Amino acid sequence: MNPFTFSAPRDGKRRASIFGVTLATVALVFGACQTVTSPTPEGPTPTATATTVEGTPPTDEFGLVTVPPGEPIHIVFWGVLSGGPAFLGEDVKQGIEIALDDKGGKLLGRDIRFTTEDALCSPEGGTSAATKVAADTTVAGVIGAVCTDEVRGGIQTITEAGLTTISASASRANLTAPDRGPEFAGFLRTAQSDLLQGNMVAEYMYNQLGKRTLATIHDGSGYAQGIVEVAAARFTALGGTITKQEAVKVGDTDMSTVLTSVAADNPDVLYYPIFMPEGGFLTTQAKTTPGLEDTILFSSDGLFTPSFISAVGEDALNMYLSSPDTTKFAAGYQDLLTKRAAKYGGTTLGPYHAHAYDATNMVLAAIEKVAVTGADGTIYIGRKALRDAIYATQGFRGLTGVLTCGQYGDCGSPILAVYQVTAREVGGEWPPATVFEQPTS
Repeated sequence: MNPFTFSAPRDGKRRASIFGVTLATVALVFGACQTVTSPTPEGPTPTATATTVEGTPPTDEFGLVTVPPGEPIHIVFWGVLSGGPAFLGEDVKQGIEIALDDKGGKLLGRDIRFTTEDALCSPEGGTSAATKVAADTTVAGVIGAVCTDEVRGGIQTITEAGLTTISASASRANLTAPDRGPEFAGFLRTAQSDLLQGNMVAEYMYNQLGKRTLATIHDGSGYAQGIVEVAAARFTALGGTITKQEAVKVGDTDMSTVLTSVAADNPDVLYYPIFMPEGGFLTTQAKTTPGLEDTILFSSDGLFTPSFISAVGEDALNMYLSSPDTTKFAAGYQDLLTKRAAKYGGTTLGPYHAHAYDATNMVLAAIEKVAVTGADGTIYIGRKALRDAIYATQGFRGLTGVLTCGQYGDCGSPILAVYQVTAREVGGEWPPATVFEQPTS
């Protein structure tokens, strides 16, 4: 019944039980290991009624979230909400809020209380946000984090508290690798792995554009370093040459030294999958760096936002961006966009609002599956039961595809594309059209 087998370190020491994760757990009477499914891609899972029990409350190895009669069910989001990458966090938060709206703001007949913790897109911010979330005994469902560094900083705290979080956007490959470590037991995601995105980027450069030399720049973040490593390895394996691998720091504004170093080799492509504002400075300054006149500029989902185009204007013309392929999302995605425009105005902020919508509905469906109501109306949610139910998710028909969670936390339907910026986007329209769609088989 356990939906995953937890991997111990290769030396066989420090079994996952040090975090309370064991292969044999105390099963709750309400069927925590049942598969969680969604009946349609156009809307959230229908409201369920919690199992009712008389007498002694249920038990759970990780403990119970107790919701007294009349009190709301608490859902929390942790992720960046300030600084350069804030657009990603706001985009995710909007997807969550629309999912909660679609539930009528209620779960199991109770109001939903939604709160947020800014994790700052850094390990330190992740640690701080996760500590606050873990300390709040009312928290039932957790969605986040946004950035890979937030996950790395906070996931051990989340896991040790018995909580389980689903990220809509943290994409570094090793977050869901078989050797990821027991501290990641409480982490799943609806986003793609950058093992897929980095490989697609390299293959597009080499096979579709016919380019043979590549330079890369990262910003020191776990996300950027990870995807650069994947793309460079794949480009080299295809027969290409990596001319330079450089780095900038968050907060840098003068990119001339790094760009001059890169330009010395006249690379065919410069790949810099980083965030704003550093990504904007690199783009505008690359245009005036001798030796880069014919170099193709290429980035990824960290810059897939209209705010990037607004910042750099025509300097973004003809550059390439990789990101999830929204053209392949379910029909209900257009309804989400309509609701989003009505609620917040303007266009979407980033690429992961639909992934957040799906993550939220997965969490809510799992809570509905495992919740137990006592005779006095108290709702009990077992934390171990909830983790098992989320990992047991299979065939969940979300907006981003059909989601099935694997034993190491990957749940997403990885549908990716390459986009090219044209005068249309510089003129204010969004998103750009796809120029390449990742093969689905």
